Amino acid sequence: FLEAFESLLRFAENHTSSLFETAYRPMAKEAAEPVKELFTDISLYILGAETTVESAVLRFFDSLFPLVYSRLINPGITDLSEDYTECLRLTRQDINPFGRYSKNMVTELSKSLWASRMLSQALSLGIEVINTTEHAALTKECSKALVRMQYCPHCQGLTLIRPCVGYCLNVMRGCLASVSELDAQWREYISTLEHLTNEMAASHDLEIALTGIRNSINEAILHAQLNGPQLSATVDKVCGQPKQQEGNLSSDNIVPVKEATETRTLVMAHASLNNKRREFINYMKRSRTFHASIAERLCDGDLVMRDSSTCWNGEDVV
Repeated sequence: FLEAFESLLRFAENHTSSLFETAYRPMAKEAAEPVKELFTDISLYILGAETTVESAVLRFFDSLFPLVYSRLINPGITDLSEDYTECLRLTRQDINPFGRYSKNMVTELSKSLWASRMLSQALSLGIEVINTTEHAALTKECSKALVRMQYCPHCQGLTLIRPCVGYCLNVMRGCLASVSELDAQWREYISTLEHLTNEMAASHDLEIALTGIRNSINEAILHAQLNGPQLSATVDKVCGQPKQQEGNLSSDNIVPVKEATETRTLVMAHASLNNKRREFINYMKRSRTFHASIAERLCDGDLVMRDSSTCWNGEDVV
């Protein structure tokens, strides 16, 4: 699942970067780093880092505004000093150049990324539980009982006689008493996994949310361009007027980007992730009774004698 998340995030990052390369070429090179930081923050959030979706998104728009302002709204700016850039970053928080689109992006991402974060943490917890029970130590009494069940018949030359089913169950249940105590928690854990995967497959679909990043950014940039004159007037008052080229270039080339085809491409390319989630949760649901029935599982098949009236009961052949 982590590999699938990482693959999807890389795909969505490239998908978002292509927006700048196709529609906003004057700022494409400089926008690459903020885009990379945004998806790094998203990845860290999914993996459980102490961060928030809102801080990641707003930090991205803080970095984006100086580029939009100097490359699209006022493309004649020649001197974009560190102080002026920082002023633009801080001004973004006050003048809200991207309108409702930055807040909308936070809202749209928060639910799906939260579900992904919870599922990632749940899977990590499951790995811990499995690793712990996989290496559970056997008590001395259990070891003796297992030896008696498996090898004592050999002392009488009875190498082909296998344990009776009831005897095997008694030994295994005694050995695995501590493991069977996990049954209630394990059932609850499976139910939680099922709930989270259903949430992700419904309104919190991760693929759709990540696809929407590109469209949200595009709409935000268009909004800023359409309000360019008002933004310039406010920025000039707060940050001063930067150096301009002679005959300042105007930015009238607002290029709406059609998203439908590329959105379908992304969803289709990662439709397999939903299938994998569905297969995974169906497999996990079959293990719902694993800790309660582990003794029965171990005493099934070749370990015991089923289709014969002759078996070993721990003392003798019966």
